[in-house]
Amino acid sequence: MTNKNEVVVVGGGYAGVMAANRLTQRDDVRVTVINPRQVFVPRLRLHQLVGGTHDAVVDYQDVLAEGVRLVVDSVTRIDAAKRKVLLADGGSIGYDHLIYAVGSGNAAPRVPGAAEFAYPIATLEAAHRMRSMLFDTPATAAVTVIGGGPTGVETAAELAEQGRVVTLVCGGALVPYLHPKARRTAHKYLAELGVTVIEGCAVTEVTADAVELADGRRLASAVTIWTAGFGVPDLAARSGLSTDAAGRLLTDETLTSIDDERIVAAGDSSAPSDLPFRMSAYTAYCLGAHAADTLLHRIAGEQPAPIDMSFPAMCLSFGRDAGIYQLGHKDETAMRLYFRGAVGKKLKEFACAAGIKHLATEARKPGSHHWFSDGKHRPALLRAQRADKAVPIA
Repeated sequence: MTNKNEVVVVGGGYAGVMAANRLTQRDDVRVTVINPRQVFVPRLRLHQLVGGTHDAVVDYQDVLAEGVRLVVDSVTRIDAAKRKVLLADGGSIGYDHLIYAVGSGNAAPRVPGAAEFAYPIATLEAAHRMRSMLFDTPATAAVTVIGGGPTGVETAAELAEQGRVVTLVCGGALVPYLHPKARRTAHKYLAELGVTVIEGCAVTEVTADAVELADGRRLASAVTIWTAGFGVPDLAARSGLSTDAAGRLLTDETLTSIDDERIVAAGDSSAPSDLPFRMSAYTAYCLGAHAADTLLHRIAGEQPAPIDMSFPAMCLSFGRDAGIYQLGHKDETAMRLYFRGAVGKKLKEFACAAGIKHLATEARKPGSHHWFSDGKHRPALLRAQRADKAVPIA
């Protein structure tokens, strides 16, 4: 028998690594991270992998605390009753506490032909496949990127900068989070790179050599890249745990599962009070830190604290020479203030590097990561949510 508290972290992304590192503050905690690949993937760089300007991998030795065990495998089911996880290789690992940090990716496209002929880039393996396909495709061949969010914009810009003929199709507005001023700047940068932007037009079908739009247009497309939509692994639902409509694990405000206090969630796959945080690497590693704090309080017999944080900024790169760094209010709306051009690009690169630095620092000095909280933002959102759900009295 061991007197160690066994903690299993499912997922080795920003949230999982931050949580694992932070848990090493206690000598009586033993941490195991289970991840399907043996390298850390900074997803902020996957569009650069597609474009050939970054390999989008970091060695776990550079970001994971020395005492944390890494198991390279996939979890097929969480058996909460027996406190163990079942692995794809047929084995299992027991736990006293579990942190659910499985991350996110693109939702499975429902557009006819998209699953067969449009290619995602939300994982390392998918981005490598896309890179190989582009390598074998003439530079003059038409490329269509579907999705007007940050990934779509950055991928379109990266490829256009290399001389590719790129069309970016947005079902709605280009990067809706941006302030209108910043959005105009984004349009300008894409136009300068030669990207054709189509806004407010849904894709109705994808074929081997074309993309069909709702307005009847047919775009020739030798390579179609799908970046639209959001999806999370169905591990929580498969394990009989409560989830929101998108499949994220439902938790309370301490990030504890509403079904089992020994399970805590963090990152894109968590939905505190059915009001998930905006997706970003920053949000993920802050939630990972808070998830670890929740477990540390619980192990110490203390009451965990509720989470309070907000999305401070969005940053976009437009190739290697320009960027936009959009500041935001605590209510998660964009400010008029944003940085563009070379300054925006430098701030974007700083943010990408800072995420890795924060993980590495936490590995060396567990408990050192902090984030701004005034105790007002999250409670205000929850009050508004409750008011929206209230049934009026006739």
